[in-house]
Amino acid sequence: MTENDRLLAEQAARFLGLPLDPAHLPGIAANLALLQSHAARILALDLPSETEPAPVFVP
Repeated sequence: MTENDRLLAEQAARFLGLPLDPAHLPGIAANLALLQSHAARILALDLPSETEPAPVFVP
């Protein structure tokens, strides 16, 4: 867990008004870092301008 990951987890919990057990901090920080890496991959995907959005799923 990097210092930035720890700070992000603490600040996000504070912003959301959630209690943060220090024992859970490493897991929360690791999951936030994982989500950030997934988001970076999605945002890096270069879609052609003619790409249409998927239809809305209705069960």
